[in-house]
Amino acid sequence: MKLKAIIKGKVHGVGYRVALINMALEYGIDRFSAFNVKLNGKEAVIVLLEAPEEIAEILKARIQTEKPEKAVVESITFEEYKYEVPPIERCMQAFQMEYCERAIRIMLEMLNKQDKMLEK
Repeated sequence: MKLKAIIKGKVHGVGYRVALINMALEYGIDRFSAFNVKLNGKEAVIVLLEAPEEIAEILKARIQTEKPEKAVVESITFEEYKYEVPPIERCMQAFQMEYCERAIRIMLEMLNKQDKMLEK
């Protein structure tokens, strides 16, 4: 079964994708992706998954009832998905790259502040 979930609300920067990836790993799902988007100016997480129907239904129920502590969910919709769902490793790699990029920006900012402090 291929499924697409759209989770809208205050869902960026609260650990939503990590929680979703961990759910997928718990059930051994090989085809899974979760990514942040803006839809009509509002935060959303899109989830794509491919799993046996029984597991997909379990994950669907968990997505509806579980959320990170700081998330504020306004709505969750589900629909069938007809395209290829990427391997879960691709989602994890993209997530790692995103956080590496954030870390690099923070380190460059720290270096710049350090240079300014040394000038004093």
